[in-house]
Order: sequence, then structure tokens, then C-alpha cells
Amino acid sequence: AAPKADAAVLPAAKSLKPATPASAAPPAVSPAASSAPAAGSRGETRVKMTRLRMRVAERLKSAQNTYAMLTTFNEIDMSNLMSMRTQYKDQFMEKHGVKLGFMSAFIKASARALKAEPAVNAIIDGDEIVYRDYVDVSVAVSAPKGLVVPVLRNVDAMTFADVERSIATYGKKAKDGTLSIDEMTGGTFTISNGGVFGSLNGTPIINPPQSAILGMHSIVQRPVVINGEIVARPMMNVALTYDHRLVDGREAVTFLKMIKEAVEDPRRLLLNL
Repeated sequence: AAPKADAAVLPAAKSLKPATPASAAPPAVSPAASSAPAAGSRGETRVKMTRLRMRVAERLKSAQNTYAMLTTFNEIDMSNLMSMRTQYKDQFMEKHGVKLGFMSAFIKASARALKAEPAVNAIIDGDEIVYRDYVDVSVAVSAPKGLVVPVLRNVDAMTFADVERSIATYGKKAKDGTLSIDEMTGGTFTISNGGVFGSLNGTPIINPPQSAILGMHSIVQRPVVINGEIVARPMMNVALTYDHRLVDGREAVTFLKMIKEAVEDPRRLLLNL
């Protein structure tokens, strides 16, 4: 009986319309997948550069072509600054309404060093050197449309809270794309923090017409020798790129060492040492 049942089924199957070969059927893909390049694709996509990115590219290339750029390095033990932040961050937030970060210490330390080494805060204008009595620090911020550098003015007269509040305000404006030209114009010195992206080291490019830029990097636990013993400490590499036409090696190294000393012992900033 079983063979007869099979015979009744087979003719019916043959009468059906043949299925389309799998190779001829278009694959069912989602709209997102259809717009993505196929695996192993060698296609190209051209995107118009934004005016902001074109302007940044022009300025950076101009700096490379004009400046005699040299970079000096150092490392900073972040233990004391991190301990201070841990101890006072809640009180700081409660009183000032803004988080206590590391940038305020670096900016205040830079302002102190710029006053001590005025050549780093100066610029070359034709055949003259222009020394500035004020300290305006540009802070490099990554925005959706490209790199922007809002300026904190007269930072030598600002408190830690003033600095953190200004950075928070500019960060939000950069994200929203509402920074004005005036807020990005000027600056006597720039700080770039590649450490937020995990950068361990780097050589930043000077932001024209300034004469130097400080590069901060990620904090990493490393073995260091303290009082003859090997201990693990949170260390940050820092780099100072400067225009060697104006700033001598002694001035650059002394400047970076002053920042190192102030950040490693924040009490120096309070005591103006």
C-alpha cells in the first residue's frame, strides 16, 4: 500500500511550477543592509569636505610649512591630582554645580608657566616678536563637524570652578554646533587632550599664529621608581610642540617641567610656587 501512496504523490509534485533557482532570486535584505557595501567591495565614496574641515586643514598645513616645530616630552605622576579630585569632587559639584576634572589643573598650571616663560606666550609678527601680558588658552574640542578650539580668556585670573564651568559650556556648544566665531578667535596657547580617546603619546601641531601647544594623553598605570622602590603609579605622557624660531629649548623644557611640578603637587598652584 505504501508504494501506491508514493506514486499518487509524485505526479502531483511534478505538476507544480518549477521553483526559481536560488541564484536567480534577489536576496531579501533590509534597507540598511542594501546601502552598505558588499563584502570585499572595492568601490569608492566621495564626500564634500565641510568648510570647517577645509579651514582647519589649511591652518595646520600652513603651520607645518611656516614653523620650525620641535616637540619635547615629559611624564606626570597623576597620583596627587587624582587623590584631590576623589576627595573633593562631591563638595565641588555641590558648591559650584560643575564636575571637577583634570583640565582645570592643567590650564591653571599652563597659565602659571606662561607667565614665567613669556616667549611661549608670544608670537612672531613679521620681523617683530609680540609678547602678550594676558593668557588666553584655546582648548581643542572634537565636534561632530570637526575640530574646534574655543578660547578661555584671562585664565590666569580664573578659579578652578570658572575653568570647569567654561569648558562644560563650550563642550555643549561644540556638540550642538552653536559656537560663535568670537568664541573661537584668539588664544595665546592651546591644550589638546588626546587622552580622552586613548592616545598614549603624540606630537600635536601648533595652532597658528600661536607659538606652542600642549598635548595631554591617557593615564596608564606604569612601574616607576620612588625612593628606590618600584611601585605602580598612574602616569600621563605630555608633549609640548613649540616654534623653535622663537622658543629656545631651555625655555620649552623649563615650561613643561613647571607644568609637571604643578600637576604632581597641586598645592603649588595655591601657594604660587
